[in-house]
Amino acid sequence: MAREPIAPTKSNLRKVKDRLATAKEGYGLLEQKREILVMELMRQVEQVKLLERELDARVAAAYPALKRMLIVVGRERADRLSRNIQYQFDLQEKKVTAAGMNLPSLKIKFPEASLKYSPANSFAECDETVLEFFKLLKILTELAAVRTIAWRLAREVRKTQRRVNALEKILIPTAQETKAYIESSLEERERDAFFSSKLLKKKAGKA
Repeated sequence: MAREPIAPTKSNLRKVKDRLATAKEGYGLLEQKREILVMELMRQVEQVKLLERELDARVAAAYPALKRMLIVVGRERADRLSRNIQYQFDLQEKKVTAAGMNLPSLKIKFPEASLKYSPANSFAECDETVLEFFKLLKILTELAAVRTIAWRLAREVRKTQRRVNALEKILIPTAQETKAYIESSLEERERDAFFSSKLLKKKAGKA
C-alpha cells in the first residue's frame, strides 16, 4: 500500500495520527448511515412491491370496465361524454423524512368522483369506468411517490458506499502505512542517535 510522501518528523506523525483517527471515526459513522439507508431502502422497496400488486389489480379492473363501456355506449358517444368530464387536482410539494433525510415529494388531493355529464345520457358502465380509473390514478401517484423516494435512497446508498470504500481501501490504509513508516524512521533515528552518543562518550572517555 502506498504511503504519503511526507518527511518522517514528529509533527507529521501527530498530523497523520489525527487524520487516521478522524478517518476511522468517519468510517464508523458512514457505516452506520449506510446500514440505516439500506434498511429504509428495503422498506420502501417492499412498499413498492405492494403498490405494484395493487396497481396490477386496478389495471385488471379498469381496462375491462373501459371495454365494456365502449361496447355499450360506442366510441363516438363515449368521446362526447368524456369531453364533459373535467376534474381539478390540487398538487402540493411536501417533504418526506426517510432515514433522517428530508426528501422532496408531491401531495395530490383528488376531487370526489362525480357524474359530470347528463344523467339522461349516462350509463352504469360510464360510472363504473370513471370510478375504476380514479382508483387506478390514485395508485399510480402513490407508486410514483414511493418509487421516487426509493430511487433517491438508492442513490444515497451508492454515494455513502463509495465514501466507505474510499476510507476502507485507500485513506485508512494509506494513513496506517504512513504512520508505520514515520514511527519506524523515528525509531531508527533515535537508535542511531543513541549509538552515536554512546560512541562519542566512549571516545571522550578514552581521550
